[in-house]
Amino acid sequence: MVCLLAVVMLGASPDARFEKMGHEMICTCGCGQILLECNHVGCPVSPVMIGELHSQIDGGGTNTSIFNWFAAKYGAIVLASPIRGGFDNVAWVAPMAVFLLATIGTGLLVRMWSSRSRQRRAVTAGGVVVGSDAMRERIRRETEY
Repeated sequence: MVCLLAVVMLGASPDARFEKMGHEMICTCGCGQILLECNHVGCPVSPVMIGELHSQIDGGGTNTSIFNWFAAKYGAIVLASPIRGGFDNVAWVAPMAVFLLATIGTGLLVRMWSSRSRQRRAVTAGGVVVGSDAMRERIRRETEY
């Protein structure tokens, strides 16, 4: 029972929530780093954003509402990954769909090429052999001036 209670209480501290949310946002100073890991010397933006994150968490907002507040203030670029839902689902589904379609297309292309190759082998095996004297004579006549 104590182990179960310990596992449930692991993520209960406000500091853990702050760390989790701070690692899911990007600093907007232009460095492109995670908000809590911005090591930009003299960064004017990250201390302000960290203070705002503290005040939002202390205000009792949900994670989604806090992310939406930051996205409204700084733009969607502040989110390290898009929030699941609505049009943002495209950002999660599109890469997998493109990969799947590319794999299927490549398989169909290889299958088409192999079937053409089999057809050519069947024609050369059943018809005139490319290296025969009759074929060489025909080629010579057709290429004369």
